[in-house]
Amino acid sequence: MGDSYSHTANLFLDETSFYNRLVLGASLLPTRALDPLPHFFQTWLRNYIAGVFVYFVSGFLWCFYIYYLKHNVYLPKDAIPSTKAMLLQISVAMKAMPWYCALPTVSEFMVENGWTRCFARISDVSWLAYLGYLILYLVLVEFGIYWMHRELHDIKPLYKYLHATHHIYNKQNTLSPFAGLAFHPLDGILQAVPHVIALFLVPMHFKTHILLLFVEAIWTANIHDCIHAKLWPVMGAGYHTIHHITYRHNYGHFTIWMDWMFGTLRDPLDDESKKI
Repeated sequence: MGDSYSHTANLFLDETSFYNRLVLGASLLPTRALDPLPHFFQTWLRNYIAGVFVYFVSGFLWCFYIYYLKHNVYLPKDAIPSTKAMLLQISVAMKAMPWYCALPTVSEFMVENGWTRCFARISDVSWLAYLGYLILYLVLVEFGIYWMHRELHDIKPLYKYLHATHHIYNKQNTLSPFAGLAFHPLDGILQAVPHVIALFLVPMHFKTHILLLFVEAIWTANIHDCIHAKLWPVMGAGYHTIHHITYRHNYGHFTIWMDWMFGTLRDPLDDESKKI
């Protein structure tokens, strides 16, 4: 039993060490400066560099596509945010980024030490079990983010001192893909905590967990572009734009299910029909 636990822990440590070498090596930081650093700090630094890279690449590419290449196709000219608004969002996000990266760093430390229910290889459980665990994990994360987000609105001190930082962007011409991570640091961490809590409740493939965090970073950019993609039951930007305008609807993250279940769903198509 002890040998099995040690072997699994080594697999996780080997995997996170590989990610560290991959990202830190690609960042052109000298190996002689990195090797003496504690593994925990290397992991934080890797998360920070990767987080900044994904934030800027996804934000710039998406803005270039929707505001320049598809100018006036997806959004009218008066709905395009100003450069000043986007620079403010970038500033808020960059101040928070070092703190955001602490959460995945701590969660990886807990995984490496065998404190969660993560497994290293799909062959450890079977493909059928993997898919079942993944669905359960996503449901738990969706439930957790919904209620965390909703309480950040309903509990007035939390809204005033944390979440209001993000809600200064409350019109189409103030929202952009760069607003996706423009939060008070503690607010951003609280909304990501369900990803970590779920690791203690349901077996989860570690590599898939890391991949989902990568997807999450891109997703937050996408849902702040104000373009309604009409992909039911996805909680896309059309739904999330309504959330920024009304403050009382569409708290969900990836899907509309939680808002539908708890009575806070507001459909963008219903809003459009009322304007006609």
